Amino acid sequence: MSKSTSLKRKATRFDFHSLRNLSSPEDSTSNRKIYTGQAPLTSILGLPTDENVRTYLAEATGKLRKSYTSVHKAIRDTLLNYPSDFSVLNSGIVIVARDVAVEEKDKFISLYDPSIINGAQTQGIIKDLQADGRLPENIHIKFEIIVTDDEELIAEVSIARNFQNDVLAVSIAGRLGQFDDLEKSIQKVYPKYSLRRSESEYPNGSDVIDTEKLLQVITSLIPQELWMRSSEESPNKVYTYSMKARCLKEFQEIIKNKDGAENGKEYAALYKFYLDIAPHAWALYTRWKSHQGFAGTGIRSIERGTDREILEVPDGIIFPIISSLSVFAEKKGSSWKLNIPSDKIDKLLIETAKRSYIEIADHNPQNMGKSKACYSSLLQISSLYKSLA
Repeated sequence: MSKSTSLKRKATRFDFHSLRNLSSPEDSTSNRKIYTGQAPLTSILGLPTDENVRTYLAEATGKLRKSYTSVHKAIRDTLLNYPSDFSVLNSGIVIVARDVAVEEKDKFISLYDPSIINGAQTQGIIKDLQADGRLPENIHIKFEIIVTDDEELIAEVSIARNFQNDVLAVSIAGRLGQFDDLEKSIQKVYPKYSLRRSESEYPNGSDVIDTEKLLQVITSLIPQELWMRSSEESPNKVYTYSMKARCLKEFQEIIKNKDGAENGKEYAALYKFYLDIAPHAWALYTRWKSHQGFAGTGIRSIERGTDREILEVPDGIIFPIISSLSVFAEKKGSSWKLNIPSDKIDKLLIETAKRSYIEIADHNPQNMGKSKACYSSLLQISSLYKSLA
């Protein structure tokens, strides 16, 4: 970069953890450069989005913005519940700059006239979490920097990067009608509720249920007598917290095999459980997400309101709890229900969860959600409570 260029243009500092020049021969011929790497989340906070075809769509005030789409919620959920996986679960950001100056020793780049052209929604959620004091520390994001002076190319890249047609598994399942029975079951209890059926749906209201999350919760509630994945004495349900794609795939396998000759009856019985328990599972999940019994526990990762009411409990804390409540799934007649005896067990589970959070998970909800020991300790409490009831 020439000195005259640096004097004419405004520079923005961009700190990075790693950086690689991936420019191709075509890039060199076209007088442009391509960089990629990993950067701290805070590095992208000050970048403008002037060239982006999409500005931040959830610009508003308040803790949990009503205008959050399913995309915003997914980004937020990953940062709050699975922060160490963010750099592989999030597609990252794309930045355009007219020029750059790389300072390898001090690990920062001076970006001249930069703009985010893909990733404004990710940046917006990161800004919101920082404003709320909930942005995870020491977490990184993938980035790509396109260095070019070609204004027409910048516009074309911005459009192309924002309108790619990737089809997610949830869309395929939705188009095949694999959520129809599940939605009917939900609507027997909650007539106004519907299930998210594709990645292009952006529900703004609380009456649209995250289908993949619902399947995670139901899978965690499968009783031992219906569990088909393991011969272990106690089913290992740790994956239900973090592997939503696997939970969806297993649901699709159940649908595929429930009318088959081999193990068809077992799959059909499991499918019946999914349908029967769906509305109860969602009610249980939403109740635990803001369970006021966590008041006074001192668990730092729980989001609280101005008057200290519990607003949101991380999934990593509540999934081991919900999984333990599978012992109360009982078949009454031809239907499955959750027969949780009283609120007394809630207190016991919260006390046990707090100990597990501190002693096993080292105050990290993601560690707790992925720890078999945490699931086991809570399952022991629920099983003991049931045996003494």
